[in-house]
Amino acid sequence: MKIAVTYDQGNVFQHFGRTEFFKLYDVEDGKVVSSEVIGSNGVGHGALAGLLENNAVDVLICGGIGGGAQQALAAAGVELCSGAQGNTDEAVEAYLRGELVSAGSTCDHHHHGGDHDCGHHGENHGCGSHGCGENSLRGRNVGKNVRVHYKGTLDDGSQFDSSYDRGEPLEFVCGAGMMIKGFDAAVADMEVGQVVDVHLMPEEAYGMPDPNAIFTIPLAQLQGAEGLSVGQRIYLQNQMGQPVPVTVAAMDEETITFDANHEMAGKALNFRIELVEVQ
Repeated sequence: MKIAVTYDQGNVFQHFGRTEFFKLYDVEDGKVVSSEVIGSNGVGHGALAGLLENNAVDVLICGGIGGGAQQALAAAGVELCSGAQGNTDEAVEAYLRGELVSAGSTCDHHHHGGDHDCGHHGENHGCGSHGCGENSLRGRNVGKNVRVHYKGTLDDGSQFDSSYDRGEPLEFVCGAGMMIKGFDAAVADMEVGQVVDVHLMPEEAYGMPDPNAIFTIPLAQLQGAEGLSVGQRIYLQNQMGQPVPVTVAAMDEETITFDANHEMAGKALNFRIELVEVQ
């Protein structure tokens, strides 16, 4: 088996589409037997998926990643484990042990991706699943690659995300299901340089909390769970080996309860959006 990790000076690089290097690990009998660092040649996420396929990569471990890149990886037959952070060697060892993929949020809290880009899917995206059915969105920017700056606030005025603070616009394909429904709709017919303020109800953002997404398991079934704390955001792997973001809702001496609802579920969100570029 061969595992690739987005790589930056020994750590997991947090933006798949902009990674300049991958560290490749050859694994035999559950152990790493060799590794090497290769360049990405500065290609986009679609070509990056092809690069991994050409290098016979079976699994990609990365930080934040958008919906389009996930589709490209799936088409290339590469299993995805997003949301990883920290040292790449440790991330691979944790994957091989079947332990928690990572702690923290990948949300670019859209991608608004801890790194927040929150409108992105993902993580199940980049941050939850929104509007992935038939696309009825209309506007001059639908289907185009756009770059936006934005600031996200709650109704009490508190800021939960800002591309301005990161110093880099958020890039996505408008109408491709990479963003929450209301954010996508706001950008669909904007002009470059235009700034809009939008107020999104939960139905246009991350939906309402699902009580079925709260579950309790014995501590003994989850290695390392005793070191977790209530309120901590982590990633678990589902039966398909995919990372699922959850929050520790409660725990006692024998059990731990997780909430798999998006952390913004049930909340109205406000965005100031500036369209920077359309390609």
